Amino acid sequence: QVQLVESGGGFVQAGGSLKLSCVVSGTTFSTRAVDWYRRVPGKQRNLVASITTEGSTNYADSVKGRFTISRDNAEKTVYLQMDSLKPEDTAVYYCHIQRFGFDHWGRGTQVTVSS
Repeated sequence: QVQLVESGGGFVQAGGSLKLSCVVSGTTFSTRAVDWYRRVPGKQRNLVASITTEGSTNYADSVKGRFTISRDNAEKTVYLQMDSLKPEDTAVYYCHIQRFGFDHWGRGTQVTVSS
């Protein structure tokens, strides 16, 4: 059974940093691209960053230059380093993979940025 478990969220002041982690189990991690999404209450979930199996990355325009996605295949973990945080980054952050056409999500981790 595929499981994704996020951690690292919390409360931080604007300008601060947080590092999120997502541990993936139940699949061959090294063969899966991994994404981070976020959702604000009442709005749809939006893609924040992606990393391919080769380590190529892609970012939403709103986080370019501030967030960095990375992966450790030995640890089956993907990270999201978030710097220069802004109040508008406040959201629940979710880890996502797609496997054989099915989407798998973690339960999310809350990030709150105060002004």
